[in-house]
Amino acid sequence: MLIQSSGLSKVKDSVTEKIFLGNQPNAELMAILAVYFVQGILGLSRLAISFFLKDELLLSPVQVSALLGAAFLPWMIKPMFGFISDGLPIFGYRRRPYLILSGILGTVSWVSLATIVHTSWAATVAIAMSSLSVAMSDVIVDSLVVERARGESQAKAGSLQSLCWGSSAIGGLITAYFSGLLLEYFTTRTVFWITALFPLIVSGAAWLIAESPVSKDAKDTNHTNSLTIKHQLGQLRQALSQKTIWLPTAFIFIWQATPSADSAFFYFTTNELHFEPEFLGRVHLVTSFASLAGVWIFQRFLKSIPFRVIFTWSAVLSSILGMTMLLLVTHTNRLLGIDDHWFSLGDSLILSVMGKIAFMQVMVLAARLCPSGVEATLFALLMSVFNLGGSVSHAFGALLTYWLGITATNFDLLWLLVLITNLSTLLPLPFVNWLPVEEKIQVSKDKQELLMPNLISKLAIGEPESEVVE
Repeated sequence: MLIQSSGLSKVKDSVTEKIFLGNQPNAELMAILAVYFVQGILGLSRLAISFFLKDELLLSPVQVSALLGAAFLPWMIKPMFGFISDGLPIFGYRRRPYLILSGILGTVSWVSLATIVHTSWAATVAIAMSSLSVAMSDVIVDSLVVERARGESQAKAGSLQSLCWGSSAIGGLITAYFSGLLLEYFTTRTVFWITALFPLIVSGAAWLIAESPVSKDAKDTNHTNSLTIKHQLGQLRQALSQKTIWLPTAFIFIWQATPSADSAFFYFTTNELHFEPEFLGRVHLVTSFASLAGVWIFQRFLKSIPFRVIFTWSAVLSSILGMTMLLLVTHTNRLLGIDDHWFSLGDSLILSVMGKIAFMQVMVLAARLCPSGVEATLFALLMSVFNLGGSVSHAFGALLTYWLGITATNFDLLWLLVLITNLSTLLPLPFVNWLPVEEKIQVSKDKQELLMPNLISKLAIGEPESEVVE
């Protein structure tokens, strides 16, 4: 019996160390992991939304681009959710009720899409509600992880973040392919029904979060919180008044705000090239792994390259490589004997690697800019600026699509849209001097440990902070 008990103990210790990275697998940890996993698994409806807007609501590429850009507004105001959660406890609790509400809101939004949404305005509201749900739960669960990570030893630093965001990445990778496969057998509304089940996991997991209610001396506590928030806002205002912070932030916005041809290209691949949902799911799976490959390449070979150098070269190479899309939209690849599917798959893989290498640099730059005391708030604000730039990008793309007369069936000038959007990636280069001049990236070890796992998961699941919309 002693031998058997000893063996079970060793297995348990091994699982704790290797799978849970030294963190005890208690009910609260499983609840937190479940919330992150749901963030990744919600990608199940990514393609369903695109096909729903195109085939059932019969929206044009211009309308889809504008609608999705507007629907992701919650990701631009994400820092506000942190202030609300900290300053407005519900029934004495700051985290648990907001997680429950976010899960309910998510389920309601997906059920709405599955049943009562029949107009573009209703779709915009429902998609915005689903974004609000994920953005809110993301802020709350991130704060829970940060609070619990403070008690980690130096040897375990970053392990909890790695575990949580790894859970999110697994969910995203699983659904990358199935997001297309499900549409081969079910309608988009059925996929929405399936997706609606997952936010309920967040609401259920919230009850397992160990949280003490606000102290009875609520007035003093709220007064202290008010002073803390006021102090943080003062520090934030002081930080943003410095050129060394707002100039690189402006560069990030300009870099992200260049026009996008994504919506028009989706219509081209489905209506003109007749790509099936299952194949598009395969493309998503490949690009997800390519994103992770881009992270590895950056970490292994490029992280010591100065900001200005890597931004310049990534812009130039992305513009050149992006021009290969012209071969597809003009069907030149067929003359070269390359099948549309294989060409699209290879093209997406290469462009994803390049795009994520450049995005890695943005994340490291953002971490580099954050001064002590307001790291989390300023980092969230920088990501909001990044997401705002993404929405502006889709708005500009919608305008160009409209001016060029590109519709769900007319792709005569799609080549010109691709040309313009690829050349526009060079527009930020005159402002590259706004970036820091340090020869080496100087991000503290602690910031790297907190940043990289988060970034890897967001790249894998295609969260708005890596791609505002598909």
